[in-house]
Amino acid sequence: MKNVFVEGIQGMGKSTLVNRLTAVVPELRVCREGDYSPVDLAWCTWMTKEEYETVLERYGSIRDEIVKNTVSEREHFIISYTRILTDIPHFHKELEKYEVYNGRKTLGELRELVLTRYRNFAGTGYLFECAFFQNIIEDLLLYHMLTDDEIVEFYRELYGTVNQEQFLLLYLYSDRLEETIGDIRKERCDDKGNELWYPLLLEYLIHSPYGEKHGYNGFDDIIAHFRHRQQLEMCIIREVIGVRAVILPAKEWEMEDILPLL
Repeated sequence: MKNVFVEGIQGMGKSTLVNRLTAVVPELRVCREGDYSPVDLAWCTWMTKEEYETVLERYGSIRDEIVKNTVSEREHFIISYTRILTDIPHFHKELEKYEVYNGRKTLGELRELVLTRYRNFAGTGYLFECAFFQNIIEDLLLYHMLTDDEIVEFYRELYGTVNQEQFLLLYLYSDRLEETIGDIRKERCDDKGNELWYPLLLEYLIHSPYGEKHGYNGFDDIIAHFRHRQQLEMCIIREVIGVRAVILPAKEWEMEDILPLL
């Protein structure tokens, strides 16, 4: 069974597709954002042994939970820390410092880390959410400010590390980004109607080096960024991945069209 990568701009229904695939094909090994993944490190730590031991000592009251949510890879420790439920003040903020995205690594460090983990991955039958495009491209665009051509070239190298016979990218696409993002902005609110997702997204974009350089400050800038990113991802699909990628209309796909591809 192939390794399936589900991608697309925020709000395209990636989690829904992953959940449906999991229900229909339960033998797939699912890696959602925040789970331990053999290829991606979104919402997880990347720590040395010394850093890991310091965290265990500092948060001794939940040591067992931390250990349960930790995987070691050679000399590094990966904690799926967002999966740990605790009311300890600043715990999640503290562990966020050990993530690899959002400019926390130099471009050279990030490249080597991503390429090495993909190169070392030899599994089959995995289902990955946002592991190939979203987090990597956002970092390369917003924090390292690579050009589109430079990002395409990076993906030529990254795609060259994977077992292409076992690779399938399902890309959720929409040409109605403004409408889609507007809808998801309304949906992701608390029970009093206060927006939860949108302010965090806007802050993330505004305060990125790219956002500061281009004066991002509102909804139109978010749409412009997502339109740019979607165009770039489609370019990578055309020029690098080719027939190993399938474009699906966001929220309008049919499961019977997808299953034969697996």
